[in-house]
Amino acid sequence: MEVSQRPSGNAKRDIELVEAARKGSEKAYADLMRRYKDTIYFMLLKMVNNRTDAEDLTIEAFGKAFTNIHQYTPQYAFSTWLFRIASNNAIDFMRKKRAITVTLEPSSGDRQVGGEYNYNARADGHNPEESLIRDQNSQILRRMVAKLKPRYRKLLELRYFQEYSYDEIAKELDLPLGTVKVQLFRSREMLFELLKNNEIAK
Repeated sequence: MEVSQRPSGNAKRDIELVEAARKGSEKAYADLMRRYKDTIYFMLLKMVNNRTDAEDLTIEAFGKAFTNIHQYTPQYAFSTWLFRIASNNAIDFMRKKRAITVTLEPSSGDRQVGGEYNYNARADGHNPEESLIRDQNSQILRRMVAKLKPRYRKLLELRYFQEYSYDEIAKELDLPLGTVKVQLFRSREMLFELLKNNEIAK
């Protein structure tokens, strides 16, 4: 939806925040993230139907938006631009995660479709979920994460800035895999709590 010549109060506020963010205001970045974090998360949750994936994709969406914020123009509402980034990212994620149809010579377990035999197989190796946030170079988010306690900061840095998988984090920190997942969830909660409490205003 395009922003009209008389944008709504929310749209005007977004434009003001974008301009402040472009000048380096961390408070402006935090305000934008706080305004749309829940909406983006629940939209993504409906798309991917997995809380962990939705949480990861929410952070990735903001990272990409913040990194590319100079490309935003007020021709469209900021929310529209942000939602497009988030939804396109989720679609790419689901495409990578989806089972790959492979055509093979017939075998006992395969089924015939249109004269060819096909079966669904998932690619081996790391799940695409573990290769997120390639564009996550936002210095703003890095500074937000840096305000967390060392234990939680390390988890987020490994996951989002160094692109470690859950398994790799568990090995790096010598922690059980389940513990890594729980603590990462807590780390994300603490990051968003900082935003909600506006503790990164400067």
